[in-house]
Amino acid sequence: MPRHIVCLTFDFDTESGFIARGMTTPTPLSRGEFGLVGAARILDLLKAHGIRATWFTPGFTIESHPEMCALVVEAGHEIGHHGWSHVAPAAMTRDEEEADLLRATESIRRLTGAAPVGYRSPAWDLSENTLSLLEAQGFLYDSSLMGADYWPYRVRRGDVAELGKPYVKGPETDLIEMPISWTLDDHPHFEYLRTPQGIMPGLQSPRVVMQNWLDEFLYMRKSVNWGVLTYTMHPYVIGRGFRMLAFEEFLGKLIDGGVVFMTMVEAAREARGRLGGGER
Repeated sequence: MPRHIVCLTFDFDTESGFIARGMTTPTPLSRGEFGLVGAARILDLLKAHGIRATWFTPGFTIESHPEMCALVVEAGHEIGHHGWSHVAPAAMTRDEEEADLLRATESIRRLTGAAPVGYRSPAWDLSENTLSLLEAQGFLYDSSLMGADYWPYRVRRGDVAELGKPYVKGPETDLIEMPISWTLDDHPHFEYLRTPQGIMPGLQSPRVVMQNWLDEFLYMRKSVNWGVLTYTMHPYVIGRGFRMLAFEEFLGKLIDGGVVFMTMVEAAREARGRLGGGER
């Protein structure tokens, strides 16, 4: 029986992504704050369709905006780990990364009553230490890598890549990778971002982007009998009114196409069963 799963995920960064980039003047901070407006709209839309999603939420957001984060939990959505400070792990020492990871876990535990089992790296850039830290803390899945599209897989640790030498694969871990793609992320398509490194123009038509996203689902449905497709959004980006209209139309087409919506932890557990091994 064909089964085509979609995970809607929201990186609930609010101001943290701007602060992590050193952008602390009033205007970029206000753009992050708009994520609270967008989050309320997204919650209403998901409720109207009976969809539960996964919100990768930095500890910063939980401690800075506890009321809105509580509403996300009350609506039945999964809270995934997204660091505390939204600093990319690759930019931290091992001790800094571990401290940031533990601090965010405690923020989530206070919010939900349980430690998170899913992780998504800020900026999708793991360090050489991230996987061992996640394993030590008992995470079920990661969602930061791009080695597949519709089929979750076991994350390898210790791959060796050296210029002029063959690529050497490391051993598989127990972590389930729920793969992602920049093409299925709203930020590079829509967000206008000016940093010291340059300007990312974004600002594409949401209906063009949503058609691309729909075509990706249609190809999954055509090419595999079972698969998981993950879309990544940011409330301060997708939450603009004209984008919400296009997003709502997109959801309707997915529903008409026979999609099965799941949280990431639900899909990861189903994938783990297919890959072999017990559930967490």
